[in-house]
Amino acid sequence: MASELDVRARLQRAGQEHLLRFCAELAPGPRAALLAQLEPLEPEALREHCRRAAAACARPPAPAPDLAARLRPLPPERVGSASGVAPQTRRLWEEEGFHQIALNKVAVLLLAGGQGTRLGVTYPKGMYQVGLPSQKTLYQLQAERIRRVEQLAGERYGTRCTVPWYIMTSEFTLGPTAKFFKEHDFFHLDPNNVVMFEQRMLPAVTFDGRAILERKDKVAMAPDGNGGLYCALADHQVLEDMERRGVEFVHVYCVDNILVRLADPVFIGFCVLRGADCGAKVVEKASPEEPVGVVCQVDGVPQVVEYSEISPETARLCAPGGGLLYNAGNICNHFFTRDFLQMVTREFEPLLKPHVAVKKVPYVDEEGNPVKPLEPNGIKMEKFVFDVLPFAKNFVAFQVLRGEEFSPLKNADSAERDNPSTARRALLAQHHRWALQAGAHFLDAHGARLPEQPSPPGSGEPPAICEISPLVSYSGEGLEVYLQGREFESPLILDVDTARTLQA
Repeated sequence: MASELDVRARLQRAGQEHLLRFCAELAPGPRAALLAQLEPLEPEALREHCRRAAAACARPPAPAPDLAARLRPLPPERVGSASGVAPQTRRLWEEEGFHQIALNKVAVLLLAGGQGTRLGVTYPKGMYQVGLPSQKTLYQLQAERIRRVEQLAGERYGTRCTVPWYIMTSEFTLGPTAKFFKEHDFFHLDPNNVVMFEQRMLPAVTFDGRAILERKDKVAMAPDGNGGLYCALADHQVLEDMERRGVEFVHVYCVDNILVRLADPVFIGFCVLRGADCGAKVVEKASPEEPVGVVCQVDGVPQVVEYSEISPETARLCAPGGGLLYNAGNICNHFFTRDFLQMVTREFEPLLKPHVAVKKVPYVDEEGNPVKPLEPNGIKMEKFVFDVLPFAKNFVAFQVLRGEEFSPLKNADSAERDNPSTARRALLAQHHRWALQAGAHFLDAHGARLPEQPSPPGSGEPPAICEISPLVSYSGEGLEVYLQGREFESPLILDVDTARTLQA
């Protein structure tokens, strides 16, 4: 380990020597921990990081004055749809996706570096339960979807296949996530096929460009955003691991979407048959004001334009056939070829521009007293996973129904939207629709049949509570054998054991 003298000299070159201002009063253990944290920070990179953070924050966020003239929706030939397509075409996409899964060419990659701070918890979001009857966490739901899609592909092609699960964590989430998976026996997945790796951390910075000391012995660090994926892939030789396994296609997604379809064979097949190197699932924007990025073209190049960068007038523009002109809402759900990811890590990652996030960052004052700020006081610099879209040679978008595939969990229940209640209702409403489509009937407490009109997405609790294990059905398939013509009291929890009983 470098000496205090060496670290101090490096910090002087970076203009950040204040990070050692309490070093002399620290006990040997905390002093060593602080020096170990500071040692990897390259002086020139640290100085540039702090300078860029302060400069970027000083520029007020506003739409670029000429952006509206440069903006165009994606051309129709670049867009597919899960619902607005002939059934035979959808089956063709799905079959291709299952074929690639059966050949062990598909992996999933989970972006799980963030904590559940906005949810009001200190542990990783994937460990959160939204209050389902089964009490399953997001991690368990996702693991079971992987197991089911492996099973479906294997049955179609008479083989055993594996969808490796790569999980990008951060300093905050790696330990708790690894412990959680071990405690739950990796949800019956082979631990060798669950690969966790850590993204880089960057110092949080004050508005005047000084790295923040969170405690006397610790610099305030933050993950480098989900776009830190590309450095992390290189840091941990993840792409080399994929190559050894024969993986060619990677489905990347965010941890907080309770409806996410991992290794979705329809999406995978669509992208593969289109020869895409990069793809994005999108949902139709709910309104012009919805705070989601838009997948579109700028100067003829595909990219995600953040909602804050689009003027209200542009956001409200209507397409000739009705609906919003810029309606392709980004949901952080992507397809990449391994070759494309390799190219990004080798050539394009340095070209990605960090984004500014202004946050409340705990710190110590000049006397060393801990302070929890009530107002934002620091800058965290992040890269986004979608920043690589402009480098794609053949980008495609795939529009899916929000009620079937997108319900994010971002906020505590005190918020109006994207909270545990909305996520729970979205999943239960989906499963209620699946059950009705499979011919199930639900009874009230008096034995009378409940209305059999499926609940529209976002309409609240369905008339009957029905939860279907992903191990029984991945996307609503195969339920008729258990449910057709049968009556059930609410709640119905259709897990593997119940399905086996119903089939007997």
